[in-house]
Amino acid sequence: MKADRQRRESLYRGHVQGVGFRFTTREIAARFDVTGFVENLPDGRVRLVAEGASDELDRFLEAVSQRMGDHIHESVTDTRPATGEFSGFGIRA
Repeated sequence: MKADRQRRESLYRGHVQGVGFRFTTREIAARFDVTGFVENLPDGRVRLVAEGASDELDRFLEAVSQRMGDHIHESVTDTRPATGEFSGFGIRA
């Protein structure tokens, strides 16, 4: 695992479930060098966990925000060191 890799955990609130958010995020992730997952939470939020180079994560999260921005009312992102636990990007139930 490269030392410059980071982990970003984002929580999205708004009308983010039932609108294809997870599937769209996975589609966007395929265009970037990122790994991780996206999942619906029981409280109506969506959680996105992604690992990659800092600049790649910036571009990825910006693309998600641009594409799904009409559905996002609030987002919070936390940055941590990457764990290297993911081999691809997927959807969790």
